[in-house]
Amino acid sequence: MVRDIELTLPGQRFAARAWGDESLPKLLALHGWLDNAASFDALAPLLCRHFHIVAIDFPGHGRSDWRPPGAWYHYVDYLSDALAAADALGWQRFGLLGHSLGAAAASMLAAASPARVERLLLIEGLGPLTQAAEQTLAQLQRAFVERGTAADKSPRVFAGLDEAISARIRASDLSRAAARMLVERGVRLIDGGLTWSTDPRLLLASPVRYTEEQVLAVLRGIRAPTGLILAEPEQPYMPRAAMDRRIAQVTAIEVVRRAGTHHLHLEDAASVAAELLGFRAAAQG
Repeated sequence: MVRDIELTLPGQRFAARAWGDESLPKLLALHGWLDNAASFDALAPLLCRHFHIVAIDFPGHGRSDWRPPGAWYHYVDYLSDALAAADALGWQRFGLLGHSLGAAAASMLAAASPARVERLLLIEGLGPLTQAAEQTLAQLQRAFVERGTAADKSPRVFAGLDEAISARIRASDLSRAAARMLVERGVRLIDGGLTWSTDPRLLLASPVRYTEEQVLAVLRGIRAPTGLILAEPEQPYMPRAAMDRRIAQVTAIEVVRRAGTHHLHLEDAASVAAELLGFRAAAQG
């Protein structure tokens, strides 16, 4: 049975969902960009006989607090967020289950804090998006231009939940049932209807990105047994050759490719759960 919980730390509050007996091995679940903890509502019930799972809403997502005024959503801060959530739960050693952005953050955190991460289960992600070094200045300039105009934008208002679900479907590869799970947790009431609960600053350009060489160097530091599920066809922003090069950096990794969409853990949870439980990473640590 799922339980809604809150994790409160100085200066921040994480909303989260929990499944499974607390005596079982721990899995901290990290969702994708503009998603929320409900990303695991279909998958976690199929895994919770084996794991105690806590899925957080990253700051600015779902029902968690937004970052303070004037703050950026720096990529590396998501790693700190995950460790802060584990600390609030009292977990010294734990596994990570991540999708998309969450998988990218989980893989980098596993390398950065190998003493704490005992297993790594990834869906559609291994390391973050990267950028060639010569694009650094243009990226930084774009980020400051967008940041300067963000306050002028009004929030989008929906008359009801069905309208918000339809908008999410148009913007992604989700079925209506999968979109509903995310949207129900991803909207809030305002005058005139509903709007997204996500912080609009999440849509601004990142001021800095790693280069591919930097990410490869970090991935070589992963020591936890790792299982990775990738959808076919692959996402255009991560061609197979680039992903295969990343995979080659991780010593103890198993990879499965399945026909499906980017959110295959929402659309085909039973098959994804079976693949995850079949990885050596699910039994080790």
